[in-house]
Amino acid sequence: MIFALGGCKAPGNPSSPVVVSDAGPGPGPDRGLAGELERAAAGVEHEALAQLLREHWRDRLEHAPTFAMRVGVHDFDAGWPERGPEARAAARERRSSYLERARAIDAGAGAGAGAGAGAAGLDDDDRLTLELFIAELESAEATQVCERWAWSVSTRNNAMTELLELAELVRLDAGAEASDLSARYRSFPALVDAHIADLRDGLGRGLVADAETLARTVEMLERQLDTPVDESSLLEPVVERASDDPVRVELRGLVTEEVVPALTRYVAVLREELLPAARSGAAVGLGGLPVGADCYTALIQQHISEARSADELHELGLAEIARIDDEFRSLGARALGTGKLDEVLTRLRTDPELYFRDAEEVERFARESLRAAEAAAPQWFGHLPATPCEVRAIPDYEAPYTTIAYYRQPGDDEPGVYFINTYAPTTRPRYEARVLAIHEAVPGHHTQISIAQELPDAPAFRRHGGTTVFVEGWALYTERLADEMGLYESDLDRLGVLSFDAWRASRLVVDTGLHAKGWTREQAVEFMLAHTALAKNNIVNEVDRYVGWPGQALAYKYGQIELLRLRAEAEAALGARFDIAGFHDVVLGAGAVTLPILRRRVGAWVEGRGAGN
Repeated sequence: MIFALGGCKAPGNPSSPVVVSDAGPGPGPDRGLAGELERAAAGVEHEALAQLLREHWRDRLEHAPTFAMRVGVHDFDAGWPERGPEARAAARERRSSYLERARAIDAGAGAGAGAGAGAAGLDDDDRLTLELFIAELESAEATQVCERWAWSVSTRNNAMTELLELAELVRLDAGAEASDLSARYRSFPALVDAHIADLRDGLGRGLVADAETLARTVEMLERQLDTPVDESSLLEPVVERASDDPVRVELRGLVTEEVVPALTRYVAVLREELLPAARSGAAVGLGGLPVGADCYTALIQQHISEARSADELHELGLAEIARIDDEFRSLGARALGTGKLDEVLTRLRTDPELYFRDAEEVERFARESLRAAEAAAPQWFGHLPATPCEVRAIPDYEAPYTTIAYYRQPGDDEPGVYFINTYAPTTRPRYEARVLAIHEAVPGHHTQISIAQELPDAPAFRRHGGTTVFVEGWALYTERLADEMGLYESDLDRLGVLSFDAWRASRLVVDTGLHAKGWTREQAVEFMLAHTALAKNNIVNEVDRYVGWPGQALAYKYGQIELLRLRAEAEAALGARFDIAGFHDVVLGAGAVTLPILRRRVGAWVEGRGAGN
């Protein structure tokens, strides 16, 4: 899954599981396809399961070539993901086959060794891997009801962002790499035309994105197309080459003659065909789509890893908001001299002294916060990752249309990157900046994801994927943990923590409101203005994200609540035997697992500690 802000950014369809990298920097093991396929079944003893995982992982890499680049596999660098009805039918057939084989292994293992060699019993690690593999496949199958390929378009999910992500990843160190890149740019119009065909198919069946998201996407794409070619992000792979360098000349020609005309066609379809039919008002959420109700049910299950109704989650969010409102009143009286909720939020939202002055200050504060957290972390974790983390500004083309920050996972000897939005810096609060770095980098996303990626005996799909509720729940959990770690310097920092907690609690209310209760965008914005300290421009961007990425926002608060509950139960059961570093290590030690598996792992750890082990 993609986990984006506060969370992680990954390419392509935002419902796809994408946590990517290999085990940290340096030469390491074989980075080619053969080596990656061996790592696909790392730690797996069951022969049939190991073979299934290798086949599935090769399939994943071949049909997601940009993802393959991120994990250091370059066998598919000349291609794009296949689109269209035939490609989707083939993918469904492959997924069905993998799922059937996985269930057969599960059934055979349950029958015992007498069922035959292919169905021999599984050890505990293999059983965990198989359970997670089946859950991932079942989730992918269930969410096909959404048909996102036919309507999902946003500032973070469109034809241009596919190309820009590629441009950012490519290193042109050899002629073959330049040739592969040229091949991709040359074939990009065919990819765009496939996008257009899919969107027109959806439009003909009443499947279309919402109006505001489409309008913002059109504006972003048109701004990019208006950028002079030599200043375009599309030339990022050759930006350091001389203007007469043959590779730069060829790529510039392809951008001018192939890419720009294709994107121009694409934008015209969004603007002239989709926008007039786009969803708005009470139909802005999934409820405005013919597949909406079934889709939302599947997405809730996917993102929180267990079945819950929209009504349950909505009420949970309202209860959390009521609790946090009371905390705002108490902390506001101490830090700001007023216990009135509206006055606290207004002060946080409008006092210029609480905001940054310029973009450089935003970025510098992010770096300082990251370094302070890195220094404190060893006292709270028995194991920390080797992979480094960097701070970078969100690219200019994207910054006005996206959230306040996101984390991009390491890939192919690249560090993890905490991207901070420095656009309109006077709207970026100082009091939220420290907790933001905690969530996105250390001990939040970077720590959790890098530990997962560096697991030596976990198969690739576990190191490179996982459940949203675990990833985002962990990052939100660390926002309060950071106070215990001594990382907040004042009650203003703690108001930032409270603001973020309110923000995530409001997501439970707003996401379910939009997609299950017929809320309008305006209702969602007003609710968040009344219960969070986020600036209005950030709230508008956030609501647009929830509209275009249904269900993902539910995972944060739901996962945090579960982690806090598990920790409280462990502390109560173990008393003086409780070890916070040990608790964190067992939580993070198997990757981003589902909540049922996490509960079992923590329960077994508590039992072992209680027995004196």
